[in-house]
Amino acid sequence: MRRRRFDVGTFGLVGPPVVWLVVFFLVPVGIAATYSIGVLSFFQNEAAFSLDGWTDFLDGSPYLHLFWKSVRMSLVVSVVSVFLAYPVAYFMALCAPKRKYILLLLIIAPFFVSYFLRLLAMKVILGDQGVINSFAYWLGLRDPDEPIPALIYSQPAVIITLIFVYVPLVALPIFVVLENLDRRLLEAATDLGASRRTAFRRVTLPLSLPGVLAGFIFVFVPTLGEYFTPLLVGGTGGFMFGNSIADLYGPSLDWQTGSVLSIFLLAVIAGLMALFAFAGRFLSFRSAPTG
Repeated sequence: MRRRRFDVGTFGLVGPPVVWLVVFFLVPVGIAATYSIGVLSFFQNEAAFSLDGWTDFLDGSPYLHLFWKSVRMSLVVSVVSVFLAYPVAYFMALCAPKRKYILLLLIIAPFFVSYFLRLLAMKVILGDQGVINSFAYWLGLRDPDEPIPALIYSQPAVIITLIFVYVPLVALPIFVVLENLDRRLLEAATDLGASRRTAFRRVTLPLSLPGVLAGFIFVFVPTLGEYFTPLLVGGTGGFMFGNSIADLYGPSLDWQTGSVLSIFLLAVIAGLMALFAFAGRFLSFRSAPTG
């Protein structure tokens, strides 16, 4: 039987990423897991195996309610971002094929600007003296000393800012799917008497669902643990699950509860990714041409 030779080239390519993943992902996750069950403790004299952190969290703690609040906010951001990005991607791919690369450049242009600067721009726009409040004052919709309260340091401010940040990112996978759409299917639908609306509902939309799902994932997963955006524009009303984890590790020095929240969030995201992967394979199978 021929012995397989050790491929130095393959190890050289795969080895460094694997080592990086183990050192900077698996090891920290393992340390957080040991903190969550009390094996390790920030105060070493308190280290002892205990599941009290998990039972307290899962037994209706305020952190669990905060998690569901973050889920609702992430769902709103994801759904609205998909609804806003789909027409943009549809126009670029099917309505303006000669100008699609120019439009695509305009879509990806915000990514050349720092994420922090984009958040600061939204903070200025939504602020008490920002563009929206100034325009409302110009129209006579508010008094000079009474800015619209929900625009800044609130839950709507976080949602609006996240939608502004993620809409260009959602448009990209939808554009890729629509760009690769077989135009002959649309021509066949038209030849069979289907209107443009019917052709979109029966052909274009079902075939573009993998891109829609990918865009939804691109938004929902990172916003579920969002930290920086609520910190900058959310205030107390826009506080999210990621902010509570940072506070527990930081000022509160409650590393056991912070580890419980971190491992719980990681497990939820891993489960969602597995579910989305299954849904993506199902949609790809449904949209694959037959015959």
